[in-house]
Amino acid sequence: MFLAFAVLVAIEVPIAFALAASAVVWLTLESPIPLTIVVQRMASGLDSFPLLAIPLFILAGSLMNRAGLAARIFAFALSLFGHVRGSLAHVNVAASIVFAGMSGVAQADAAGLGTVEIRAMRKAGFDPAFSAAVTAASSIIGPIIPPSVIMVIYAVLAQVSVADLFLAGILPGFLMGALLMALIYWLARTGRITAPTLPRASIGEVGTTFVRALPALLAPVILVAGLLSGAATPTELGAVTVAYAMVVGFAQRELTFRKLHLCLVETGITTGVLVFIIAAAVPFGWVVSVNNLPAALTSTLLGISDNPYVILFLVNLLLLAAGLVMETTAILLIAVPALLPLALALKIDLVHFGIIMVLNLLIGATTPPFGVILFIMMDIARISFAQMVRAMLPFYIPLVAALLVVTFWPDLVLFVPRLIGG
Repeated sequence: MFLAFAVLVAIEVPIAFALAASAVVWLTLESPIPLTIVVQRMASGLDSFPLLAIPLFILAGSLMNRAGLAARIFAFALSLFGHVRGSLAHVNVAASIVFAGMSGVAQADAAGLGTVEIRAMRKAGFDPAFSAAVTAASSIIGPIIPPSVIMVIYAVLAQVSVADLFLAGILPGFLMGALLMALIYWLARTGRITAPTLPRASIGEVGTTFVRALPALLAPVILVAGLLSGAATPTELGAVTVAYAMVVGFAQRELTFRKLHLCLVETGITTGVLVFIIAAAVPFGWVVSVNNLPAALTSTLLGISDNPYVILFLVNLLLLAAGLVMETTAILLIAVPALLPLALALKIDLVHFGIIMVLNLLIGATTPPFGVILFIMMDIARISFAQMVRAMLPFYIPLVAALLVVTFWPDLVLFVPRLIGG
């Protein structure tokens, strides 16, 4: 089955078809179970209320983009950080942190806010490849700070609380932003990049951009407040965020019915792709389970060491390697059923384990040769793949550093969920 999957991926068969077809190959050759089990498993795998959050958060992010709120966030961040050494590169990271509270998909951050960021950085004199690399690195903060579509998928697979996962991502997200900004400051201070600084904004300019950006800034506040208070489930908060984005967009006369239609179309396409991959992965995961692969993998790794930190280090290496050759969602759907028994055997908190997995896979989305965010950035910045990869190299240092801190300091990840949940 895995051989069939590898061959199909190598010849560029879409991931969803490759997953389903490889399960069919195994059932045909190795099992007396009828092929109808594939369809049955696909249907039952989507019968989950938390999955409703996926289209809602995707739609909310699309509405924020189309309503011009991304540009207002960028303008506010510019007034705060434009004069700091590193200038618009810091603004890029800060804007991504704020926008992370509205868009649960890294690709949405990269394609939406990234367009505004790269255009401004190029106009200010930054190297196009460096601008694209900063945007790629900062865009993966989006699915770490809530909301997060990939966390919803993990929560459904691992049967853990979506709210706990969202809360657990807050501090790691800010840590990633701080480490990226530290690297940018060092690169600018040592002259390794050309980073023109802007005059310090006046108090009045900061106030004006803050007022203009306030409706956008309130969206993540509403979401986090809802999570902290327990007033609503993440799925319900997704619906609230969509309604809020529509009201703000129409009130500011930047969202039209034509733009709303485009948002709905974008959401339908993105959701359809994600949900189809999820459905196709369910029979694949079922075959893995019935063949006791998770137990065999657990036994093998525990034979190497029973130290949880050694095992987590090995899991990091495994997931980072998988990220080089596979799409993020597909890896998650295969890896969670395989690695969950290992986490349970070592008594690793499943929320902590989820954040580790998500961060690994997001870093994979920025690594060659198949990192989807690299291709989005290449298209926006109009640079070659070689230029994109070379510019990204320094940014793997803070990203991997954040991964190591998250892996070996579980209290950082679990502090907010424990604080709220007692």
